Amino acid sequence: MDLAFDHPNLLHLLWLAPVLAAIYLYGFTRKRQALQRFASLNLLNNLVPAVSTVRQKLKAAVVILATIALIVALTGPRWGKHWEELERKGIDLIFVLDVSNSMLAEDVVPSRLERAKLDIIDLLTVLPGDRVGLITFAGQAAVACPLTINYSAFRIALQNVTTRSAARGGTQIGDAIRLAAASFTDKVKDHKAIIVISDGEETDDSYAVEAAQNAFDERGIRVFAIGMGDPNEGGRIPIQRSGQSVYFTHEGQEVWTKLMPQLLREIAFSADGGYFANTDFREIYDRIADKIETRTFETQRKELRYARFHWFAALALSLLMIETLMTDRRSQP
Repeated sequence: MDLAFDHPNLLHLLWLAPVLAAIYLYGFTRKRQALQRFASLNLLNNLVPAVSTVRQKLKAAVVILATIALIVALTGPRWGKHWEELERKGIDLIFVLDVSNSMLAEDVVPSRLERAKLDIIDLLTVLPGDRVGLITFAGQAAVACPLTINYSAFRIALQNVTTRSAARGGTQIGDAIRLAAASFTDKVKDHKAIIVISDGEETDDSYAVEAAQNAFDERGIRVFAIGMGDPNEGGRIPIQRSGQSVYFTHEGQEVWTKLMPQLLREIAFSADGGYFANTDFREIYDRIADKIETRTFETQRKELRYARFHWFAALALSLLMIETLMTDRRSQP
C-alpha cells in the first residue's frame, strides 16, 4: 500500500465515532423510556404517529459517517505516486560575529553577544532555504560553521560561541570579512551576502572598508553591517575574576564601551549593502532579500503522493447536507 497521512496522529480522533454513536444510542434509549413512562405502547403510537424511529437512527448514522469522513480528511491522506522536479533556491549568507570582550556589555539585554545569537537563531526560523555559514572574530577570525543547509548543525555551532571562541583578543573586522569572502564555496558572482555583527570598536586598522569593497567589486558579495549596543551611554564589560563577576578596568578605571557605528556604515556603503542598529533581524533579512536575487542551488526529482483529503472533505459536506434534508417523520400514505 502506498497510503500515507500528513498528520497520522489525528487518526486517534476516530474514537469520536463510537463515542458519538454511544451518545445517540443513550439519547434514543432515554427518550423511549421517558415516553413509555408517560403512556402505553399503543397509546404512544397514537400520540406520535408521524415520528419514525428508524429515520431518526438513519440521520444519526449519517452524522457519524460525516464525522469519520471529516477526521480522515484532517489526517491528510495521500496515495498514488508521481514524480516532480523540485528546485531549491536561495542565497548564501555568512554571518561574521564579533566575539571580542566588548560584546559582553549589557547595554543590550542580555548582552550584545547573546542578543546577536538569539536574533540569528530567530532568523533561522523564517529563512526560505538559504545556505548559512558562521565566522567568529576578535583579534583573529575563524570559521565556526562552513556554508550549510543544515540549520541544526549551524545552530549548535552558534550556541557554542563565546568570547573564548577567538584565539586572540582585539577586534579585526577586515580579517573576518576577507575570511568570509574566501569561504563561499563557488565563484559565482552575486547571490551572496556577508552580515557583519559588531559593536564597531576596532582595536587596530585591519582595512575593513577595503576588504568589503574588494569582496563586492571582485565577487559581487554585498556586505551588510548590524551594530550592537548603545551609541550614547554604552555599557560596562562584565568579566569573571576569582569566581566573581566584576567589571573590566583599565588603569584602575572601569571601562565603558559604546556602539561605534561609523566604521560599520562605511563597510556597508562600500559594498552596496546596508547598515542597521538594534533592529529585528527578520526585518533586516527582508531588506537583504530585496537587494539580492536568489539562485537555484540544486534540482531534485522527488517521489510524491497525490493529496486525497478533498475527497473525504467533500463526502463529509455532502453527508451533512443530506442529513439536513432528511426528515424523521414517517411517509404519509
